[in-house]
Amino acid sequence: MNKPVLFLCLSALMAQAIPVLAQTVPAPPPATPATTPAATAAPAAPAPPSWSTTIAPTYVSQYMFRGVRLGGNSFEPSITSTYGNLSLEIWANDPISNSDKVPGQSDPEIDPQGSYTFAINDSVSIQPGFTWYTYVRAPTNQGFYRETFEPNLALNYTVSGVTLTPKIYYDVVLQGPTYEFDIAYAIPLKDLGTEIDLVGTAGTYIQTNVANMASPDVKTWGNYWLAGFTSPFAISKSAKLIVGWSYTGGNGAFFKQGSMPKVANTAAVNRGVVTASLAFTF
Repeated sequence: MNKPVLFLCLSALMAQAIPVLAQTVPAPPPATPATTPAATAAPAAPAPPSWSTTIAPTYVSQYMFRGVRLGGNSFEPSITSTYGNLSLEIWANDPISNSDKVPGQSDPEIDPQGSYTFAINDSVSIQPGFTWYTYVRAPTNQGFYRETFEPNLALNYTVSGVTLTPKIYYDVVLQGPTYEFDIAYAIPLKDLGTEIDLVGTAGTYIQTNVANMASPDVKTWGNYWLAGFTSPFAISKSAKLIVGWSYTGGNGAFFKQGSMPKVANTAAVNRGVVTASLAFTF
């Protein structure tokens, strides 16, 4: 055969075979994708605060304030609203009968108050607040005030479930400080669906202008303490019964006007106090 013709024939045969070989060559294994760490989910944004309100009509067998008896059997309603770390409250005391009234004191007493908690860490917080004391029917011509205002500042420290709270108050009308130390601890009673909330308080005060329109000024000072407990019992998802008892009293309590001798504050007494409250939260 002529060589050029033979060459052309071989070329034609190979040209047809190459596509077939190309189609039958096995495809290379797919490349293994690079290992990448799983994406870390971003932390959920904290839920925005919302208002919560608790209405608590309360009965007390004695109205004791810083070791001084200001009334007997009394009705003590309160309305407390919270929004995040902000707390606002209106608290009142009204003696149940005329025999439960102490002259010049609660008849009724209505006290707006509030506080804001600044968390330092999981164990420590600072809590500034105020109380505006109002005495609707206080006889001003007998030396009583219709209202006083008392800012306060507390430091809350919790360790091993025990909360320790040193606190300072200053009444801008009565012109004097109160220094107080509180301790609180809760004992859970899971089988009974409640707990025992233990509380203890010790304090001391001195005020230099306690008599309205008196000249010279009248000052007072004294010490007080309290030890007690409360226990809540759930009635429904939004209601609970809270019962409690405490023993409280005052000592070293006196009045003094000008250069006159000091006089004992006979209202500084020791009393046991029973409390019962229904709290409705919504």
